Amino acid sequence: MEQLIVISAIGGDRTGVVHDLTQIILDCGGSIKDSRMTALGEEFAMLLLVSGNWHSVSRMEQDLTRFARDKGLVVQLKRTQSRQPSKELLPYAIEVVCLDQLGIVHNLAGFFAGRSVEIVEVTTRSYPAAHTGTTMFSVQMFINIPSEIHIAVLREEFMEFCDQLNLDAIMEPVKNT
Repeated sequence: MEQLIVISAIGGDRTGVVHDLTQIILDCGGSIKDSRMTALGEEFAMLLLVSGNWHSVSRMEQDLTRFARDKGLVVQLKRTQSRQPSKELLPYAIEVVCLDQLGIVHNLAGFFAGRSVEIVEVTTRSYPAAHTGTTMFSVQMFINIPSEIHIAVLREEFMEFCDQLNLDAIMEPVKNT
């Protein structure tokens, strides 16, 4: 029977850290089902959903704990279950670009939480604007909208909300490829 484990690992950004950690997963008989990995400042962060049988997941728990201790990483492991959708949800993508300011992600999360819209994924990035060097901020979100919510009304409310905060935004359905 398939077992699932969530692995989070944070440590100094060094060449080979992804290779080393994924080698342990492979050696234990695990398979990466979903992952996010990125450099954050001088640290490297990984978040993985890994599957395997009971024995391979147990072995990963032991081997990754030892690996973390030896390599100076902070690793957390949590067994989980497959996610089951609770109702019909419509997947949408959100993109926001604006001048960097406090509370952007918080405000976006509050807007969607207040309307019972599930946030599935958030990616943010700061970068200097071309020509001026002004710090810009971009947000990409994937959300699940309950089917009983009227999309046109939600889109209009979202665009008004973004206008009030001076955010350039796009909201569009996720296209299956």
